[in-house]
Amino acid sequence: YLHWHHCHKSKGCEVHPVTALTIVGDSIHNFIDGLVIAAAFFVDEVTGWVTAALIMGHELPQELGNFSVLVYGGYDKKKAIIWTFLAQATCILGGIVGWFLTPEWLIAPLLAFAAGGFIYISASDLIPELHKEKDLKKSTKHFVAFALGVALMIGIKLAVHH
Repeated sequence: YLHWHHCHKSKGCEVHPVTALTIVGDSIHNFIDGLVIAAAFFVDEVTGWVTAALIMGHELPQELGNFSVLVYGGYDKKKAIIWTFLAQATCILGGIVGWFLTPEWLIAPLLAFAAGGFIYISASDLIPELHKEKDLKKSTKHFVAFALGVALMIGIKLAVHH
């Protein structure tokens, strides 16, 4: 279902099924991101802003990748930008739904779900890739970047007094 042959013609190439899957999957993902951001603001303002910033940092490369998939799948660049924007806008919808409709008992599970997602991504995707790196210099740079990320989060936690 996801396999296709890339078309180099400017006209006459059909749009491939992966484009619809990308848009739907990204829309659901972004809606959940909005719910998580809203839940983080229920904890406190700093947690909300830090969560929003981290999710935005995660979204930028993801949306660029989705744009590329849409173009590769047959959309012209303008249509790909529009659909990427619309899929990203579901984050706002998720934030509104989260802010006005999330029951208090669901806030902690939403935040745990988000944290678990980031831990899962790092444990299942990023860390195994780091283990494949044989060049000590590159491996050291990757470790330093990872350690700086952890230090940033610890620094934010220590800087914010409750």
